[in-house]
Amino acid sequence: MADYDALLVLSFGGPEGPDDVMPFLENVVRGRGVPRERLLEVAEHYQSFGGVSPINAQNRALVEALRPVAGVPVYWGNRNWRPFGEDTVRRMADDGVRKAAVFATSAYAGYSSCRQYYEDIARISFEGGPELVKLRHFGDHPGFVEAMADHTRQALERLQDRAGQDDVRLVFTAHSIPVSMAEASGPSGGLYEAQLRRTAELVNEALGRTAPWDLVWQSRSGPPQVPWLEPDVCDHLRALDAKAVALVPIGFVSDHMEVVYDLDTEARQVAEELGLPMERAATAGIHPAFVRMVRELMDEPEPVPCPLTCCPAPRRRPAQAPAQV
Repeated sequence: MADYDALLVLSFGGPEGPDDVMPFLENVVRGRGVPRERLLEVAEHYQSFGGVSPINAQNRALVEALRPVAGVPVYWGNRNWRPFGEDTVRRMADDGVRKAAVFATSAYAGYSSCRQYYEDIARISFEGGPELVKLRHFGDHPGFVEAMADHTRQALERLQDRAGQDDVRLVFTAHSIPVSMAEASGPSGGLYEAQLRRTAELVNEALGRTAPWDLVWQSRSGPPQVPWLEPDVCDHLRALDAKAVALVPIGFVSDHMEVVYDLDTEARQVAEELGLPMERAATAGIHPAFVRMVRELMDEPEPVPCPLTCCPAPRRRPAQAPAQV
């Protein structure tokens, strides 16, 4: 067990009002040359929800759920919006924190999902400040699997008056990324997709299901000439031969904007147009098994950091659109 005296929940951040949206998006895309008209397009997604991303409220809920089980003080900081990680780490130093476990709200390998959090840790660390240790990937952890299986079971129950259990197709979703980034993920490449497929397998097994399932992608944001992981969830729904669908967003740990817009709004609209009964499983959120998982990760031997060559940063291209979180 590593000797931590604090826990830092490190996340992406999101706007909490209409006036926050554009400054937040500008933080997300700083240095990427994204045209303002593209930012305005994405901003409309947020404004349709009152300019508020659910992610900050859900991180607050996770922090509160962790306080009774973490055994140490719990802090929270973000990459792109208040509370910024650098401000939180300064406060941790003022509180006398020497060494903190860092729980990044992303379960898998990859540049955006893992390496960038290492970069965040390096950026917000300072001489004399607390040592920050990122906890390992957790997509295959029993606590995460149990949370997702429970929430998927609830989605299946909501479909039972419209389709038999064996008639419901499980469609697991995760954030699409450029194919080149996916192929470069992990020490030997391809780890992002492999980890997600393993999570899907484990959730399916936990449900006791033997029927086929699918892994599809959502939230693509890059220029059309760059290959990204496919199929897109909406395209998949249009091509799917099924009586009903349960969408299971294993690529996310909270119901933030990419879930409530890309799945609950866009994908649901497609399903309704097709007359396809659909329910969406909740993300892990503050499921008790997921909360316990964080404590269990802290109790493991201190993880060995990934090599610097692992999950390299992508080459930035003009018009790289922002993620919605």
